[in-house]
Amino acid sequence: MSQRMTLTEVISEYGVPQIKLDIHAKASECLNLREKLMDIVKLSQGKEQGYLDIDCKLYIDVDDIDRYLSGELDTIGEIYAFPDDIKSFKED
Repeated sequence: MSQRMTLTEVISEYGVPQIKLDIHAKASECLNLREKLMDIVKLSQGKEQGYLDIDCKLYIDVDDIDRYLSGELDTIGEIYAFPDDIKSFKED
């Protein structure tokens, strides 16, 4: 089970984020994702955690989905971006 960081914990460990992106999903999407994540746990006999890996490394696990569906969490996930994360791109 993962422990989601609070905004206070994020600030104390990493500083003030530039933005916070909230992720929402329909119940059917959550249940579909949950099923796939649980398959990983079952196949590994509980030795591995199923998670969703995106380029920004957002981890959504079964506990987050369950807490979101029960109404305990407002979002299924949150992404924090800091000023150092903002880069410029120069097209050739």
